[in-house]
Amino acid sequence: MEKDKNKKMNSSRKKDKPVQTRNHKPPKSSAFKDSLLNKIRQKKAVVGVIGLGYVGLPLVREFMKAGFPVIGFDIDEEKIHKLHAGKSYIHYLPSSLIQGWLETGRFQATSDFSELRRVDAILICVPTPLNENREPDMSFVFNTTQTIADNLQPGQLVVLESTTYPGTTDEDMRHILEKKSGLRAGRDFFLAFSPEREDPNNKDYTTATIPKVVGGYTPACLEVAKTLYDQIVTRTVPVSSCRAAEATKILENTYRAVNIALVNELKMLFDRMGIDIWEVIEAAKTKPFGFQAFYPGPGLGGHCIPIDPFYLTWKAREYDFSTRFIELAGQINVSMPYYVMNRTMEALNSQGKSLKGAKVLILGLAYKKDVDDPRESPSFKLIELLKNHGAEVDYNDPYIPKPPKTRKWKLEKDSVPLTEKNLASFDCVIIATDHTAYDAAFIHEHARLIVDTRNLLGRAGIKSDKVIKA
Repeated sequence: MEKDKNKKMNSSRKKDKPVQTRNHKPPKSSAFKDSLLNKIRQKKAVVGVIGLGYVGLPLVREFMKAGFPVIGFDIDEEKIHKLHAGKSYIHYLPSSLIQGWLETGRFQATSDFSELRRVDAILICVPTPLNENREPDMSFVFNTTQTIADNLQPGQLVVLESTTYPGTTDEDMRHILEKKSGLRAGRDFFLAFSPEREDPNNKDYTTATIPKVVGGYTPACLEVAKTLYDQIVTRTVPVSSCRAAEATKILENTYRAVNIALVNELKMLFDRMGIDIWEVIEAAKTKPFGFQAFYPGPGLGGHCIPIDPFYLTWKAREYDFSTRFIELAGQINVSMPYYVMNRTMEALNSQGKSLKGAKVLILGLAYKKDVDDPRESPSFKLIELLKNHGAEVDYNDPYIPKPPKTRKWKLEKDSVPLTEKNLASFDCVIIATDHTAYDAAFIHEHARLIVDTRNLLGRAGIKSDKVIKA
């Protein structure tokens, strides 16, 4: 959290409908739990959500829908200004939704973290990325925890939702909170971990319908946190501890990362053997038991699967344990952009062209189809590799017209229009994300050469010498 975190709220915010606030005279210590439980059940507890991104904003939506007063916190002033203006910055959350929140008078967004003193429940939804050495970067979580500790009030509930290694909540965070505030977890305030399970733009499951795992530092902490989430989700799943909840999230994403690595490796093998991995997967998934389909791609993307397994690998070192299986899967998944680049090079060579000097168009900057979320997208690495080998690279993404600001990647070109003329002007088109908006037949008709990493054309029944699967 930045040092200048006590900035004044945007003066443009309407003042006629003030947000409800918590009672500034807390009850005696023995009654903290009963008082908070009562406020939660009556929907009078003020909920504070820190981090208004792809996890935090959907969480705000559910608490607003349930009738709670909500204060959203973020250090990004641009997000705060947009929310004050009733504008959404996540395409599947319409601006009309934000406008509705403002009209109720129960929602406010701010970068003034002293406002944490007014809330009853503090939910942390900040990033947990990896550093350049693929080790956990916990600065967002720990800096946020320091800020909370500066403002922590007796009787408050603090819940971490950001994915992390076992021990973060009940060891690292608790130590910071207790040392700086002088309060004791489980007695003076409540501490829990409940991992986010967001899948952006999933048409079948939302924040409210995905079961919510909850682990508390003490039984009282668990009861309070579970009761809060019971108000907004169809099912809560209590576990024995914060560590069990943290390990649950790590297992979920490691399971996916390992199985995706398996099909990625098989894709490379079957390619040499002249076998279509996509056909094999479709046939295998007809088995009614013992098999779940996972699909290959140009690499892993998103805020969880490419990152979370490395958190467990890092933590395992404290116990003199090597997670070889996880590390191998990570190596395979990280290598996929290199494989795609090599396949592109081979495809160009087959037409008497070299990668150096070639004009290449990447279709899709988002990490998955039909979202505007580019976090950890393998397209960034693929663009870097192609440029390093002398290619001139552009991209198209209907959901990301301008390159996002990231700490690691810097793209200087905006999304180019997907027109007949543009498609024909590139030596090669690489399909990195299979957005529904991409018309396979249109792309096939006008592109000279296509490297398809998502089987977009294959699913459309298009087979052609100018289509190379990768």
